[in-house]
Amino acid sequence: MTGPRTPPSVLLYDGDCGLCARSVQFVLRHERPARRGALRFAPLDSPYGQALRARHPALAGVDSVVWHTPAPDGPGTVATHSEAVRAVLRHLGGAWGWMAVLLGVVPRPVRDTGYRLVARHRRRLFAPTCVIPAASDRARFLATELP
Repeated sequence: MTGPRTPPSVLLYDGDCGLCARSVQFVLRHERPARRGALRFAPLDSPYGQALRARHPALAGVDSVVWHTPAPDGPGTVATHSEAVRAVLRHLGGAWGWMAVLLGVVPRPVRDTGYRLVARHRRRLFAPTCVIPAASDRARFLATELP
């Protein structure tokens, strides 16, 4: 007998941010075929993102990237800032996974300071861009509330 199936992880991003949109496109381009489908995407201001913020009050001030690992029987866990970036790199695997390991050597306060520096200036540095997924990836983009 098997237990409840764990839903795929979700990468939430700022839908108005050019860097965030480019990052989602980067993930879609660099995913390994075996891992395709193991990750979903949702803008932070989508119904899914709003429902996640309601479940995780610590996300109230987060406006860039969030990695959500759902649990079949609860709210799951969230990673923000540099930990969310590391989760993405681990998902991509290969050389990117090794980069996640190397980033883990750097103390989190230092990593998060660098992350916040880029996040603070991202709108000035990167023009707004829409995420337009290929037809084969459209089902991976969530617009609804949490299950």
